[in-house]
Amino acid sequence: MQSHNNRYSSLAFILLVLLLQVSCKKETFTRANINPNSPATVTPDNILPIVETALAYTEGGDVARFSSLFVQQAVGFSRQAEAYYNYVLTSTDFDTPWGNLYTSVMGNDRDLMQKADAAGDNRYSGISRILMAYSLQLLVDMWGDVPYSEALAGEANTHPAYNNAKALYDTIQSLTNAGIAQLTNPNAGGRKPGTDDLIYGGDASKWIKFGHAIKARLFIHQSKGDPAMATSALAEANQAFESNNDNAQFVFGTAETFANPVYQFNEQRGDIDYASGTLADKLTTLQDPRLNILMDPNYNDVNGAGIGSYYGDINGHVEFITYDEMLFVKAEATLRSTGNVALAQSYYRAAITANMEKLGVASGDITTYLAANGTLPATVSNALAQLAQQEWIALYLNPEAWTLWRRTGSPNLTPVAGSVGVPRRFLYPTNEYSLNAAHAPQATLSTPKIFWDK
Repeated sequence: MQSHNNRYSSLAFILLVLLLQVSCKKETFTRANINPNSPATVTPDNILPIVETALAYTEGGDVARFSSLFVQQAVGFSRQAEAYYNYVLTSTDFDTPWGNLYTSVMGNDRDLMQKADAAGDNRYSGISRILMAYSLQLLVDMWGDVPYSEALAGEANTHPAYNNAKALYDTIQSLTNAGIAQLTNPNAGGRKPGTDDLIYGGDASKWIKFGHAIKARLFIHQSKGDPAMATSALAEANQAFESNNDNAQFVFGTAETFANPVYQFNEQRGDIDYASGTLADKLTTLQDPRLNILMDPNYNDVNGAGIGSYYGDINGHVEFITYDEMLFVKAEATLRSTGNVALAQSYYRAAITANMEKLGVASGDITTYLAANGTLPATVSNALAQLAQQEWIALYLNPEAWTLWRRTGSPNLTPVAGSVGVPRRFLYPTNEYSLNAAHAPQATLSTPKIFWDK
C-alpha cells in the first residue's frame, strides 16, 4: 500500500470516531448487531476504508498484543501487560477485540457486501468476501466455535447460535471462492475501488492472490497427519503472493488520529518490552541481523517499548498475510505431503530471504545467515521444527505466530508462570455470558483447543 497523507487526513476524523466508539468501551452483542455507522446512503467506497482500518486496528491491537505475549515475542513487565504475560486474564479482557471484530469489521463489511451486491459492483462484492473470510478465520483461530450464520442478522436475532469451528473453515473457503469469482468477473460493475482501498488500491489481481493465501492457511492449519491437506495448501500457496509487493498489509498514517496501534499503545501505556525475552534471546544466539531491526536491544526505559521502526513507528505496518509466510507454507506443505526435504529447503531459504529483504537486511548479511541457518535437518520432524522456529521469527507480532506454535509446538516455549502452560485459546468475552448465555460455551485458556490444535 502506498502512503497518501491527503487521503489519510480526509478519513482521519471518521475513522477516529469509529475506532474510539469500539475501542474505549465494551461492546455488547446486541450493539454488535446495530450498525449506526452505515446509513442507507453510504456507498461501498465510503465503507471499504472503514472496514480495512478497523481490521488493521483490531488485529494490530489487542489480538496481536495478547498473542505476541503468549508466544513470547515480547515481555509484559508492568500493569495489565505483566498480568497477561503471566496468563492472568479474565473474560472481560476479550470484550473489546470481540466487539471490534463483530461491529466495526464484520458488521460494516456485511453492509459493504449487501450494498455492492445490490448495485452489481462486483469488485467491491469480491473484496468484501475476501475481508469477511479473513476476519472470520481470525475469529475462529482465536476462539474456536463462534457465532456467524446468525450473528449479523441485526435486530432479527440478537442471541445468535454458535457455529462449529471446523464447519466455519468450510464457510471461509466458500466465501473466498465466491470473492475470487467476483474479482475475476469481466464485468467489474459500475463502481470500482481505487484510493478508497487502503490495502491494494483497487488492484483486483492482488486481492485474488490474497484469497488464495487465505485458503493456503486454511489447508496448512489442517495438514498435520493429512498429506492431502498439505497438497491443497501447496496448490493454493502457488497461486498466492509472488513477491513482497503482493503482501496483504496495512500501513497507517503519520497523523496521531491515524496511528499504528502498536505506536498508540506504547505512547499511552508502555508496559510491554519488545527488546528482551525469548525472541530477543533467540535472535542474539543466532546472530540474526533482524535483531536490530525488529527491536532495540540497547533500549533502557521504565516505559518499555524498544521496538523497531518497521512495526513500531506511527505509520508502522500491520501485516495480515505476507509473501514470506506463503513460502514457509510451501516448505511445510512439501514436508508434510512428500517428505522431500531438499525441495522444502529451497522454499525455506527463499522464505528467510524474502522476510529479510522486506525488512531491509543487507544482501551480504542474508548470505551469511543462510550459510549458518539455511540447511534443514534430514528428518522431516526435525526439519519441521527448525522451519517453524524461523517462521515464528518472521511472523513478528502477527497472531499467526501463535497459531503456528499451537500447531507445531515449535519453538519450544517454557511457560512463564504456573503449571497450566502457554494459553491455547482466547476466553469468550463477558458480554457473551451476560447477553447470549444460552449459546456461549464455557472455556478456559487451555480448553477446548481449536480443532486443528493437535
